[in-house]
Amino acid sequence: MSSQKEKLSILSEMIAFARVDNTIKQSEYDFLLNVAQQLGVSKAVFDSLFKNEAEHVIPKTQAERIVQFHRLVLLMNVDNKQDLIEIKRLHDMGLAMGLPPSAIAQVLSIMHKYPNKIVPPEVLINIFKVHYN
Repeated sequence: MSSQKEKLSILSEMIAFARVDNTIKQSEYDFLLNVAQQLGVSKAVFDSLFKNEAEHVIPKTQAERIVQFHRLVLLMNVDNKQDLIEIKRLHDMGLAMGLPPSAIAQVLSIMHKYPNKIVPPEVLINIFKVHYN
């Protein structure tokens, strides 16, 4: 599992992404809190990230980067709204993590085919497998 520094970076990045539209909706906060709990980060530490951003650490492995990208896709769709700013920001974040541009574009394209735009993990993994082979 990731170190505490990596966990805080993951959450901080997600909080920054949620803020791209200048608000954090309750559904987004709840989703982020759930991710924090899954990572073993206390609510107090999680809440402190809204005031003090953690140092940015790019996930080490490709698998961790794909998982983080998937979390960001889920976060973007938790409020059932996406705008061009969010989609562009997500695309840029995927590129910054070193993910293949064509795989990012494919995920963003096919998400509209699934209920609540939730791309199943196995579909997402297969998209990235194709682009790495």
